[in-house]
Amino acid sequence: MRKCFLLALACLTLGIYGNAQTKATATKVKQLTYSEFLKNIWDFEKNPNTFVYKGKAAAIVDFYADWCGPCRKVAPIMEKLALEYDGKLVVYKVNVDQEKELASAFQIRSIPTVLFIPKDGQPMLQVGAMTEAQFRDVITKHLVK
Repeated sequence: MRKCFLLALACLTLGIYGNAQTKATATKVKQLTYSEFLKNIWDFEKNPNTFVYKGKAAAIVDFYADWCGPCRKVAPIMEKLALEYDGKLVVYKVNVDQEKELASAFQIRSIPTVLFIPKDGQPMLQVGAMTEAQFRDVITKHLVK
């Protein structure tokens, strides 16, 4: 009986671990560091007065923190949108606790704060949590036409 219990526990543990790995590799949301932001989004050190987007598709940059309740509510929406609009829209996340210099550069004072970047044109900044419908509205009107 004890062997059966240990075997069942081992299978359950491996199953949960396997699912966690699958979810981690299935994500389309990309974490951004300061240097990656400069390389892939906008090098504001070289072009501080002119926004020059470096990406090939529209983007969303979510400034968040792990401890933030509204940020945790927005996270699954970001995952869903990243998968749905894959190839047309890139979704990034910036952890403000780990990337303080980048958060400071954008004067992030409240989270979540979301930066919407059209392929051509000027970015738009939204402070506060949004619903999925609100995200879709911005995406269809301003990012993916």
